[in-house]
Amino acid sequence: MKKISFTVLSLLSFILFAQPHDAVTNEDFKKTILLHKAFLSIPNLPENRDLMSENILWETQQFENLNFSTRPLASETLPILFAEKVYDPALKTVLFYFHIDGQPVNPEAWDQEDPFLPVLKAKDQKGLWRPIAWDRLNGVIDDEWRIFARAAADDKAPIIMFLAALQLLENKGVTPNFNIKIIFDPEEEYGSKALLSTLDRYKKHYASDYFVVMDGPAHNSNKPTLTFGCRGIASCSITTYGANAPQHSGHYGNYVPNPVFSLAKLLSSMKDDQGKVLIKDYYKGIELTADAQNLLASVPFDSIQLNKDLGIYTSEEVGRNYQESLQYPSLNVRQIGTSWKGKGLKTVIPEYATAYIDVRLVPETEGPIQLLKIKKHLVQQGYFVTDNEPSVAERQLYSKLVKFTAAHSVNAFRTHPDSAFGKKLSAEFTEKFNEAPIVIPLMGGTVPIVPLINALDVPTVIIPMVNMDNNQHSANENIRIGNLRQGIGICLTLLQSKF
Repeated sequence: MKKISFTVLSLLSFILFAQPHDAVTNEDFKKTILLHKAFLSIPNLPENRDLMSENILWETQQFENLNFSTRPLASETLPILFAEKVYDPALKTVLFYFHIDGQPVNPEAWDQEDPFLPVLKAKDQKGLWRPIAWDRLNGVIDDEWRIFARAAADDKAPIIMFLAALQLLENKGVTPNFNIKIIFDPEEEYGSKALLSTLDRYKKHYASDYFVVMDGPAHNSNKPTLTFGCRGIASCSITTYGANAPQHSGHYGNYVPNPVFSLAKLLSSMKDDQGKVLIKDYYKGIELTADAQNLLASVPFDSIQLNKDLGIYTSEEVGRNYQESLQYPSLNVRQIGTSWKGKGLKTVIPEYATAYIDVRLVPETEGPIQLLKIKKHLVQQGYFVTDNEPSVAERQLYSKLVKFTAAHSVNAFRTHPDSAFGKKLSAEFTEKFNEAPIVIPLMGGTVPIVPLINALDVPTVIIPMVNMDNNQHSANENIRIGNLRQGIGICLTLLQSKF
């Protein structure tokens, strides 16, 4: 693999306090984009071990070219790629986290032949994304162009941004102000099982003074963003029952109870018309101080535009704005199913109906406790609650019967923005970008590596750099070219920060 070549002049402009994203010349940026294209062309679904090994090898070569020491760390499934570079043993150490894998794809839903063959696109006069030739990169590169491919944003773009920034510094002979360790997770989209299985065995490898997670979308303004935590997640299912087998709706309508209606009543008892959860003590322990409310309100937010973009009449009223709503645990019905699993419709009364629920957790809540509150609510509604499939005798004994099944949970985490680490990062970003970064106290999504964060017990921040509208986890995932350019500047700022 050839190293990326960057000009000394471009980096010098960065050192002289120009905007960091101006540090990359058009020619150098073209090389970065093509490197990104090459990386995206290696499919990264963990079920294909050979291709995941190819991804790991590709990254290994890139970082070894930068004189990092690399090694695979054995896990229960795929190996973890670990990279390290000690610039000065007296310096602090920052551990960085990226993930290699991507979400599964449904090729038929994509507007291109192959989700793993990157396509450069620009909007036409009608506002539709149309392919353009890659040789357009030989001219002026438009920040509004986008690259469409699986993992284009999540999470291969941050890896490329980081690589480009490291190469810029090396070519100038400038070293970062701290030692670097990097974890490359091969199964983040599948719960980080591989990484979490290594915590006890390799905890010394991961030891650091600070932890930076390079994942997630930036604020929708695409301004530099610092995120100081993320919500956790817990899930459960609730099943109500009718007859012991599906029944003909003509023969037994008005006689056999339909479990969908009892399930609907249960669900409606959990939320009011404004979206606030009615389950007892669901929001217990959450108190937003005046300072916290001011911080949340300072995040740029246009409710009218957001509601228009979402296609909703109005929002729920759990919080007074979008950011405030994220500070409370959610209660979401993600899917409802019945005993009929085939195609088409049947005129039957279902045997059972199931609601699949997810709960987004905040640092003041724990998964098992929130799920227990839901279970207690079912009892308070007069239901006999079982954790197992009910017996025939139980189905005839109880007029109100429900099965409640709890799943594994991942808790939330939060680093205070006013911590020494948070203040230093904010100051560095403010100086280099000539305006304060957008500070997000808590990201709405969940990273499955919270157990690692808790095990490290060091200040942790998420630095998201990709565009919010990147279609993460969906068809037509993309990265905005301007975010790729700016991300290099963000990484340069970070690498030259002093902790």
